Amino acid sequence: MAHTYAKELEVAELAVQRASLLTKKVFHEKVKGSISKDDKSPVTIGDFGAQALIIQALQHNFPEDEVVGEEEASALRENGDLRSQIWEHVKATKLVDDSAESVLGGPVKSVDDMLAAIDLGMSAGGPKGRIWALDPIDGTKGFLRGGQYAVCLALMVDGDVKVGVLGCPNLPVDDSAPLSADVGSGQSDEEGRGVLFSAVQGQGATSRPLSNAGLQPSQPISVSSVENLTEATFCESVEAAHSSHDDQFVIAKQLGISRPSVRMDSQAKYGSLARGAGDVYLRLPVKKDYQEKIWDHAAGDLIVREAGGQVTDVNGKRLDFSKGRTLVDNKGVIAAPARIHSRILDVVMDVLSKK
Repeated sequence: MAHTYAKELEVAELAVQRASLLTKKVFHEKVKGSISKDDKSPVTIGDFGAQALIIQALQHNFPEDEVVGEEEASALRENGDLRSQIWEHVKATKLVDDSAESVLGGPVKSVDDMLAAIDLGMSAGGPKGRIWALDPIDGTKGFLRGGQYAVCLALMVDGDVKVGVLGCPNLPVDDSAPLSADVGSGQSDEEGRGVLFSAVQGQGATSRPLSNAGLQPSQPISVSSVENLTEATFCESVEAAHSSHDDQFVIAKQLGISRPSVRMDSQAKYGSLARGAGDVYLRLPVKKDYQEKIWDHAAGDLIVREAGGQVTDVNGKRLDFSKGRTLVDNKGVIAAPARIHSRILDVVMDVLSKK
């Protein structure tokens, strides 16, 4: 009998939901109204805290599984002040639904358990076995500006992504809400915001509101039915260091896309595309030798594909998550509804070939 991944999905959804509570609390306590936006410590607290909570839940349910995470705890062992700040948030974060919290194994028991959980994110990845890819706060600059960020978790089995979950605290709950130009900042999780996107390979993609308890009812999502590219909404990274804005402008013009691009951080772009709020997501190589990290794409890639989209690199190859901690065999990302993906790919290849 085929594996349905029902347990993995439930644990991943609840773990991401609980970790999102911590990131929201850190934002409101440490970022909102803070004097200096150069202070990166809120991101550090959120990153480490969310990673500890998620890995603890994975360990409780799937003790043999590995985790490819972004953080490791050596800095916290040397910095007592930072360690205690993170511990205060970790020990205080729980789902108010007892049965949901018990699925995750309850709270992290001690500071040592927290550090041990963080350190379990050091898997090298690869083509064999069950490996989770975790990005506790994807889009750190978006997080700091009250814009878009995501808590991202995906399960790979023998290098193939089987389960993907994205928690996007600052996206509107309404799947039909169009992407506005101001989506990249000042969107901090007020009423009507906070979405959990999920997918299991072969079972479609869903969205549901984030909550502080058990899982809310979900609904299926699908990419947009746009055929006429002049009406398409184009998503790209806020940071020019992450993707070539100049090339994207030329490509958009060649495709006849006349609307201004919507710039937003994180895998919230994948979630927006999967529910039809955006139509095209391009992430074009800025440096020849740059390798994308698997945790920046694994969950979003599956969610878009399960919603009827196509995701490839700029050469038309599927993203290959079996090569370790990076997408060493891929350059860039093109995500779009399957029916228009090939048209976009042709133009991207044409523009990049002339450089």
